[in-house]
Amino acid sequence: TLQIFSIVVFGSIVNECYVNKDSQHPELLCIFNENESACSYGIAVGVIAFFGCIFFFVVDLYFQQISSVKDRKRAVLLDLGFSGFLAFLWFVAFCFLANQWQRTTLTRGFSQGADAARAAITFSFFSIIIWVVLALRALQRYRLGTDMSLFATEQFGTEPSASYPGYPGGSGVESTETYQSPPFSETLEPNPKGYQVPAY
Repeated sequence: TLQIFSIVVFGSIVNECYVNKDSQHPELLCIFNENESACSYGIAVGVIAFFGCIFFFVVDLYFQQISSVKDRKRAVLLDLGFSGFLAFLWFVAFCFLANQWQRTTLTRGFSQGADAARAAITFSFFSIIIWVVLALRALQRYRLGTDMSLFATEQFGTEPSASYPGYPGGSGVESTETYQSPPFSETLEPNPKGYQVPAY
């Protein structure tokens, strides 16, 4: 979903938000109030979000294979920081593009890219919500990881006095009633019955 949103934003700006103002101005101008910075910023944020989504998708796939607790913490903190940063960038993009669009005078040439401009603004707004949700999810994962349940699948006590968990199959109390003498330990008689020591 995030990849699609970012593609819609920077794809709309690149393909349809550079238009001719009118027949007397053949050069391509940014539809957002002829402000090149608005188009450039929207494209930059969209591209950053797209590649960031791919990177963290790969990290999520291999997260369970990360054996180091410190590396898992770094991955979660990086996800948290990047999600919060992207939410801020999308907020600025939405405000910037919406402000410049309100100041835009729609000429005949600019009206051709009006739908693309509105799509870029709309998907910028929805991207804010999604990245905030992702940041909150990463924060929750980090808080859950503070008790080591997230960052380590099976962690035993590291202190010398810490004991390992008991065997789950029994009650921990040995029963003397069912105990039998070990095999091959019967008492040996000096002259068993029916057997005589040969004389040499």
